[in-house]
Amino acid sequence: MHILVVNDDGPPSRKSSPYVLPFVRTLQSAGHTVSVILPNIQRSWIGKAHIVGALVKPTYYRPGKLPTDEGTIHDRPLPLGSSGEEWILVDSTPASCVQIGLYHFFQDRGPVDLVVSGPNYGRNSTAVFSLNSGTIGGAMEAAIFRKPGIAISFAFYSPQRADPDMIAAASRQGLRVIEHLFANWGSDVDLYTVNIPLLLDIEGRKVLYTHMLQNYWSSGSSFQEVTVEDEGDPAEHEMDIRKEEGAAGGGDAVVEARHKHRHFKWAPRFADVFESVEESEPGNDGWAVKEGYTSVTPLKANFMHANGFTGELKLPPLAPSPTTSQIYALISSLDGYVHPLIVSALHQHVPNLRFISSVSELPTPQAPLLQYASYETLSFPHALAHPTTSLANAYVIRKALIRKHYLAATVRTWLTKHPGSILRDHVKPTVELELDYAEYLDEALAEAWELREAFERNDNRSEEEKEWWILKPGMSDRGQGIRLFSSEDELRAIFQGWEDAVPDSDGSEDGNTSDHDADPTVAPQERPGSPIMISQLRHFVAQPYIDPPFLLPSIPRKFHIRAYVLAVGSLHVYVYREMLALFAAAPYQTPSSTDTSDLRAHLTNTCIQDGNREGSVERFWALGGEDAWKESVWGQICGVTGEVFQAASREMMVHFQTLPNAFEIFGIDYLVDAYMNAWLLEVNAFPDFAQTGDELKGVVGGLFDEIARVAIRPFFGLSVDENRGARRLHRVLDIDLGRHYNDSCRLRLSPVKP
Repeated sequence: MHILVVNDDGPPSRKSSPYVLPFVRTLQSAGHTVSVILPNIQRSWIGKAHIVGALVKPTYYRPGKLPTDEGTIHDRPLPLGSSGEEWILVDSTPASCVQIGLYHFFQDRGPVDLVVSGPNYGRNSTAVFSLNSGTIGGAMEAAIFRKPGIAISFAFYSPQRADPDMIAAASRQGLRVIEHLFANWGSDVDLYTVNIPLLLDIEGRKVLYTHMLQNYWSSGSSFQEVTVEDEGDPAEHEMDIRKEEGAAGGGDAVVEARHKHRHFKWAPRFADVFESVEESEPGNDGWAVKEGYTSVTPLKANFMHANGFTGELKLPPLAPSPTTSQIYALISSLDGYVHPLIVSALHQHVPNLRFISSVSELPTPQAPLLQYASYETLSFPHALAHPTTSLANAYVIRKALIRKHYLAATVRTWLTKHPGSILRDHVKPTVELELDYAEYLDEALAEAWELREAFERNDNRSEEEKEWWILKPGMSDRGQGIRLFSSEDELRAIFQGWEDAVPDSDGSEDGNTSDHDADPTVAPQERPGSPIMISQLRHFVAQPYIDPPFLLPSIPRKFHIRAYVLAVGSLHVYVYREMLALFAAAPYQTPSSTDTSDLRAHLTNTCIQDGNREGSVERFWALGGEDAWKESVWGQICGVTGEVFQAASREMMVHFQTLPNAFEIFGIDYLVDAYMNAWLLEVNAFPDFAQTGDELKGVVGGLFDEIARVAIRPFFGLSVDENRGARRLHRVLDIDLGRHYNDSCRLRLSPVKP
């Protein structure tokens, strides 16, 4: 997940902020995307304050390579494209860091999932500490902006004993706690405050839900009078205060003023706090820290304890011992929506996992490796060279499915040999057109007898009776370049319009139409004001437009169904039951009754919709009406999906080459007509999961859980619970294409619990 880290102790410093750098490194090593924005100086005891009227100015911190290196601070950020890590420092408070971090920096890394404030240098237990805490103030600021916030504090008993091993153990404990809390967030909770004692064995000690101990200062003022000469450095003074905290004592000596013009500094008497803890009953946060337990205190954003949390908090088991073989994971080039979901699934299902950033970091080339990355960044040579130990999340070649003109050829070839196939009734006849310029349309239509016959029939029909066709560029995606037509003149005008918009085009190829089987998103993009160039695409398909579509009485907009399909090895194919319904932006009208240049009523691709997209994506099984029609459509989708994958693997082997050490997710789109027939529209590689939206993120998260269970665990020799997830992932094809290694060569790891 994407974690925003703030604190109140400032940038890394051995004296005043010793915990933030090792903690951030722990989060990063677990695969999380971590963005850091901190006050540029010590801002402890400031609560949830903002500095009114102040101009907030950033500087830029670049961490050192070693834990002992405190890094460097710069006035200007790194140039665009530079390598290296960079944090933001602002001359303001922890609460201000939260707002600026959420809304003014890091947008290129995707939405922030969780704000973590800390780790604080010292405990934040009991009301006296918490009401003043800048650490809790940061988490509180996140909460009032409806972002999950966790304040985390490392409670020491003696600052001199906080050695690196203790800090590392506390950081690992903090990682486990925040991952658990984020995955199991209480419905009545706005934020959590967590206190972790700095003890070498903290990971083996209990983690308790606690309430906040209500206590009070009882010894008068917490300020000391000081002479001007005694003002000192704020960071040094904070360290002195924390030393008193660790010693459970307070400074009673008061320096007498030498002048009527007096200065003061914050010097709380911690004896008040520790006496209240000693006198309290078990169950509060102060008592838990005193006993050496990790305390987790759920709060509302008004300092009221959230009800319903008592007893021991059970975290997932610690990672298996080093006797279990290490599995390496290279997770890269994913968007901010997908990355935290796949990382979370791997943490849950794959033990003893270590994240790396390059294949070169493997201890040996034969080490167990999972690659989950964009198509272009996958190391296919490594996967092909190590078929028993390296697993990749894509097949090298699969254009028989993901290119529209190849898919048409796949279906046509299969139907020629299997005329009774289910594909005949669920894939519309497809006409393929190949042309560089509009003037070549006559030649392209010479063999398109289906189109010519349709045009002739339309010549003798009224507007309401005409047959409409839909034109799609064979290599584009995301709804780009799609047009409707019913006559040769309309089709010619479409191509002529594209060509006229690019008068300087010389028709040269730019590489996008090569036979390289890359991610289809590399195809030319149709941007507003920059139409598709015919010479760059060349391949087009035309199909009868599906009219009338099935419409829900409550939502009179056309929709298509997105089914997520998992292909594993050579070859098992599964359909994920949690399908989505994607709705058009405008109420449906027949092409004859509307201006077909406005496709909002006809195209259901949510990525082309501007403005308010509320209600554009819904769970398929939550749609209205009787369940019978949904079960019928589900059955058709499963049948067609299994058949089309079999067609590609059996009859188009050159253009769909499976690997035993690969798996891939496809997004397959279906449209249901008014007669309840589900029609296959297209197959997409690397589907755009972000279009699902935040509200339905659980649908995609569940899919990645199933991928880890069905595709990843078995490859690495880990046991699989066949009953778990059986209702979520339905197998529609199970064939042996003969592309596999001997099972005796399969990687075997030490047994672990499922």
